[in-house]
Amino acid sequence: MPNTVTYKLFFEKVRDSISEGTFAKLTLAKTIGNTQLMNIYIRTNTDEIQLKLALTFKFQTGEEVKIMPIEDGFNELIPYLNNPFLSAILFTTNGDVMMKLNKKRVANITNQPATFKNADPILLEYLSNR
Repeated sequence: MPNTVTYKLFFEKVRDSISEGTFAKLTLAKTIGNTQLMNIYIRTNTDEIQLKLALTFKFQTGEEVKIMPIEDGFNELIPYLNNPFLSAILFTTNGDVMMKLNKKRVANITNQPATFKNADPILLEYLSNR
């Protein structure tokens, strides 16, 4: 898979934001062409024992939610990068991290000022109870 190093770096930033309690959400967007799957929104979830990811697949006709362990969630998302999504945006309270694929499908990461002032409330509650 091309971009493996960039993908690993991006998902390491996601892991860091979760462990530091700054994660607000993750979004896969900017599809190639007219696809049924429009976006994937990722937030944290918990089963009282383990922190997990809630992946919301937004289709033109509705939504589907999958809840899974964090690493399984990352493995679920990676195949959607480059097909059909060209961008992944990590929203944290420290700043937004955007990974975009260009026309040649080469990924690069940029940083922007934070969009969210507060981290994901489920994540904060989970971290405070540990």
